[in-house]
Amino acid sequence: MEHNDPTHGLSASPAAMPCTAAGWYAMRVFFNRWAALLSDVAERRWESFRPSEVIASLLFVRCTEQQIADLAAQHHDSMAVYRLPGSRKPARIGDREMEVFRFVVTAGRQGLTLLGDDRPEYHMGDRVVVTQGPFKGAEGHIKRIKRDRRLVVTIPGVVAVATAYIHPDFLKKID
Repeated sequence: MEHNDPTHGLSASPAAMPCTAAGWYAMRVFFNRWAALLSDVAERRWESFRPSEVIASLLFVRCTEQQIADLAAQHHDSMAVYRLPGSRKPARIGDREMEVFRFVVTAGRQGLTLLGDDRPEYHMGDRVVVTQGPFKGAEGHIKRIKRDRRLVVTIPGVVAVATAYIHPDFLKKID
């Protein structure tokens, strides 16, 4: 499955990916230094996601921990990998977290609000799943932002975004 739309990143065929050890990793790209980095990721045939319309400096790649370390060493002047708090180890993002994040930022581009770095207050409030509408199936926490009830979706330690208003009838509380 290939995506040539730059807002969706690059996607390698499933056969090109060593799925058993691969995971998602996030990086912040410095000062629009995308060209060499994206070329390298494409050459390595890694799946990637660039939410450029929402967060211009963020890139996610699916690879192994060693591969992300090698990429960071090669492109140290162009990017920084998000790390586990208090550690030098790259922060691995779960497949489900990445799936929900990708879905929300592509389904609701016009109504999204970038909240910035993930913070503890974005994990407070009822945990819900959206049952109807364009965000159906997305999970997150409900927060009041500018007097509207919104779904907040986070990539822990990396980023948080809030959807547009979601009607309460479209939400189901989960544990």
